[in-house]
Amino acid sequence: MRRQRNIFTGLAALAVVAGCAEEGAVSQNVPAPDYLGVETRLLEGDLVNFLVRVGAASSRDQVADYAECAAAQYALIRGYGFARHVRTNVYEEGGIWQGDAVYTISPALPDGVKTIDAEVTVASCQETGIPTV
Repeated sequence: MRRQRNIFTGLAALAVVAGCAEEGAVSQNVPAPDYLGVETRLLEGDLVNFLVRVGAASSRDQVADYAECAAAQYALIRGYGFARHVRTNVYEEGGIWQGDAVYTISPALPDGVKTIDAEVTVASCQETGIPTV
Protein backbone atom coordinates (compact mmCIF):
# COMPACT_ATOMS: atom_id res chain seq x y z
CA MET A 1 0.00 0.00 0.00
CA ARG A 2 2.83 2.42 0.90
CA ARG A 3 4.57 1.84 -2.45
CA GLN A 4 1.30 2.29 -4.30
CA ARG A 5 0.73 5.67 -2.57
CA ASN A 6 4.26 6.87 -3.53
CA ILE A 7 3.68 5.94 -7.16
CA PHE A 8 0.34 7.75 -7.08
CA THR A 9 1.97 10.86 -5.57
CA GLY A 10 4.74 10.73 -8.17
CA LEU A 11 2.21 10.49 -11.01
CA ALA A 12 0.25 13.44 -9.61
CA ALA A 13 3.42 15.55 -9.44
CA LEU A 14 4.30 14.56 -13.01
CA ALA A 15 0.84 15.62 -14.18
CA VAL A 16 1.29 19.04 -12.55
CA VAL A 17 4.68 19.52 -14.21
CA ALA A 18 3.27 18.41 -17.58
CA GLY A 19 0.41 20.88 -17.18
CA CYS A 20 2.89 23.69 -16.54
CA ALA A 21 4.88 22.71 -19.61
CA GLU A 22 1.76 22.76 -21.75
CA GLU A 23 0.75 26.13 -20.35
CA GLY A 24 4.19 27.56 -21.20
CA ALA A 25 3.91 26.19 -24.72
CA VAL A 26 0.59 27.98 -25.22
CA SER A 27 2.03 31.32 -24.10
CA GLN A 28 4.81 31.00 -26.69
CA ASN A 29 2.16 31.01 -29.43
CA VAL A 30 0.98 34.51 -28.53
CA PRO A 31 1.64 36.79 -31.50
CA ALA A 32 4.37 39.39 -31.13
CA PRO A 33 3.20 42.99 -30.84
CA ASP A 34 3.09 44.99 -34.04
CA TYR A 35 4.82 48.31 -33.37
CA LEU A 36 3.02 50.80 -35.61
CA GLY A 37 4.99 53.96 -35.06
CA VAL A 38 5.85 56.87 -32.82
CA GLU A 39 4.90 60.51 -33.13
CA THR A 40 7.16 62.85 -31.15
CA ARG A 41 6.17 66.33 -30.03
CA LEU A 42 8.46 68.75 -28.23
CA LEU A 43 6.15 70.42 -25.72
CA GLU A 44 8.42 72.94 -24.03
CA GLY A 45 12.13 72.99 -23.26
CA ASP A 46 13.03 69.47 -22.18
CA LEU A 47 9.43 68.14 -22.01
CA VAL A 48 8.59 65.70 -24.81
CA ASN A 49 5.35 63.89 -25.72
CA PHE A 50 5.43 60.47 -27.39
CA LEU A 51 2.35 59.05 -29.09
CA VAL A 52 2.81 55.34 -29.82
CA ARG A 53 0.60 52.75 -31.52
CA VAL A 54 0.80 48.98 -31.06
CA GLY A 55 -1.24 46.25 -32.70
CA ALA A 56 -1.67 42.81 -31.12
CA ALA A 57 -0.50 44.07 -27.73
CA SER A 58 -1.15 41.63 -24.92
CA SER A 59 -0.79 44.21 -22.14
CA ARG A 60 -0.62 47.90 -21.37
CA ASP A 61 3.00 47.36 -20.35
CA GLN A 62 4.00 46.61 -23.96
CA VAL A 63 2.65 50.00 -25.01
CA ALA A 64 4.39 51.79 -22.13
CA ASP A 65 7.65 49.96 -22.87
CA TYR A 66 7.47 51.09 -26.51
CA ALA A 67 7.06 54.72 -25.37
CA GLU A 68 10.01 54.35 -22.98
CA CYS A 69 12.20 53.00 -25.78
CA ALA A 70 11.22 55.93 -27.97
CA ALA A 71 12.01 58.39 -25.17
CA ALA A 72 15.42 56.85 -24.55
CA GLN A 73 16.39 56.98 -28.23
CA TYR A 74 15.07 60.54 -28.56
CA ALA A 75 17.22 61.61 -25.59
CA LEU A 76 20.32 60.13 -27.27
CA ILE A 77 19.48 61.78 -30.60
CA ARG A 78 19.29 65.15 -28.82
CA GLY A 79 22.64 64.56 -27.13
CA TYR A 80 21.20 63.80 -23.69
CA GLY A 81 21.89 60.75 -21.56
CA PHE A 82 18.81 60.56 -19.37
CA ALA A 83 15.05 60.84 -19.30
CA ARG A 84 12.45 60.98 -16.56
CA HIS A 85 8.98 59.53 -16.93
CA VAL A 86 6.21 62.03 -16.20
CA ARG A 87 3.09 60.10 -17.22
CA THR A 88 1.71 57.52 -19.65
CA ASN A 89 -1.91 57.03 -20.63
CA VAL A 90 -2.77 53.84 -22.50
CA TYR A 91 -6.04 53.03 -24.25
CA GLU A 92 -7.32 50.66 -26.90
CA GLU A 93 -9.39 51.71 -29.87
CA GLY A 94 -10.47 49.41 -32.68
CA GLY A 95 -7.92 46.73 -31.76
CA ILE A 96 -5.01 49.18 -31.77
CA TRP A 97 -3.40 50.08 -28.46
CA GLN A 98 -2.26 53.67 -28.14
CA GLY A 99 0.00 55.32 -25.64
CA ASP A 100 0.35 58.99 -24.82
CA ALA A 101 3.52 59.41 -22.76
CA VAL A 102 5.42 62.43 -21.51
CA TYR A 103 9.09 62.42 -20.53
CA THR A 104 11.67 65.04 -19.69
CA ILE A 105 15.12 64.63 -21.20
CA SER A 106 18.33 65.85 -19.59
CA PRO A 107 22.13 65.63 -19.85
CA ALA A 108 22.47 64.64 -16.16
CA LEU A 109 20.51 62.21 -14.02
CA PRO A 110 17.30 64.07 -13.18
CA ASP A 111 15.57 64.04 -9.81
CA GLY A 112 12.72 61.59 -9.39
CA VAL A 113 12.13 57.88 -9.04
CA LYS A 114 11.19 57.07 -12.64
CA THR A 115 14.46 58.00 -14.33
CA ILE A 116 16.05 56.07 -17.17
CA ASP A 117 19.60 55.86 -18.45
CA ALA A 118 19.07 56.34 -22.19
CA GLU A 119 21.98 54.18 -23.40
CA VAL A 120 21.10 51.27 -21.12
CA THR A 121 17.43 51.48 -22.05
CA VAL A 122 18.08 51.59 -25.81
CA ALA A 123 20.34 48.55 -25.53
CA SER A 124 17.65 46.70 -23.58
CA CYS A 125 15.04 47.65 -26.19
CA GLN A 126 17.23 46.28 -28.96
CA GLU A 127 17.73 43.01 -27.04
CA THR A 128 13.97 42.57 -26.54
CA GLY A 129 13.03 43.58 -30.08
CA ILE A 130 11.24 46.81 -29.23
CA PRO A 131 11.96 49.46 -31.87
CA THR A 132 13.14 52.94 -30.96
CA VAL A 133 12.57 56.26 -32.76
